Amino acid sequence: MYGKAFAPEYQGALTTLSVNSSLTEVLAEGLERLREAERAGSPAEVARCGLAVAEAHRRLGDTAEADRAWKASYRAARTAQDTGAMAWALWSGGTLARQRGAFPLAWRLLGLAAELGERGGDIVVRGYSLAGLAETGRIQGDYAAVGRLHEQLLAEARRRGEARHTVWALEGIAQMHRNTGDFGRAYALFEEAAEIAERADDRRGHAWALRGLADILSARDGDTGRALELLSRAEETCRTMNLSSALAYNHKMRGNVLYRAGRYEEARDLYGLALSEFRTMDEPRGEALSRLGLAKSLARLGRDPQETAAELVDLAAVLERAGLRHTREMVARAQAEFVPETEGAR
Repeated sequence: MYGKAFAPEYQGALTTLSVNSSLTEVLAEGLERLREAERAGSPAEVARCGLAVAEAHRRLGDTAEADRAWKASYRAARTAQDTGAMAWALWSGGTLARQRGAFPLAWRLLGLAAELGERGGDIVVRGYSLAGLAETGRIQGDYAAVGRLHEQLLAEARRRGEARHTVWALEGIAQMHRNTGDFGRAYALFEEAAEIAERADDRRGHAWALRGLADILSARDGDTGRALELLSRAEETCRTMNLSSALAYNHKMRGNVLYRAGRYEEARDLYGLALSEFRTMDEPRGEALSRLGLAKSLARLGRDPQETAAELVDLAAVLERAGLRHTREMVARAQAEFVPETEGAR
């Protein structure tokens, strides 16, 4: 049985905030409480409040502010000799590094966070940090390395009845199944994630699960109408909670659904919107996926094949440097489809 979802990253004076609090509310409250803690000369409270500020900035796409905030939180935690708070700050920094495409740094920070969490007896930050490592590997396409870790974390979350973490693990495993072609298994896992998130009132997790279901309804069943309906429901949540990254991924997925339906002009516009959103928040993976969708849409709309070839070659190089193997494979398939053999080999 799962309890109501909670947000363990909202700590100290901010524990009254809900997992569904809008990020602008979290940021405003976090900054106010942070200033109070600084005036009171309490480094432990500065660290805890600074964590919420860092996470709000990160999820709003303010990556430079998020970077400053997690580092300040870590320094305060170290001053207070608070091992748990140090681990949470490193978790935030590692998550930000992954979001910005700095995967080696993400591995390092999240690994340190997991070690500190274990040393300090904070099983929640340890679990979140291991989950972050698993997600980093999944995003890079290294399913063999992190598949077992995802399953382990899912089992732990189920044992504790921790709804939010269970939903996260289910969605990660579902995405791997979807990307390797097992649509039936992926759909069942996304469906379970959506049900648990809805019962636990985890709106963020529910929005991500709806996005996953929409993807499969479109790719497997060709059910464009139902897919767009689910994405509209998820978008409403993203806007209510100011989930900038989730909203951009929603727009990118809407582009995917429209592209598959042959509605290339609409897809082009959605990919362009998502690309602008990802660039604003410095999220290179989302940017690359949007660039790929946009290139394919423009090719369908009659773009010069040589321009398409050049775009895909550049995108492939970007992904090779970033270590995003699964997305690189997607570009290779696009090159095979749209680029004449002589162009693709050049």
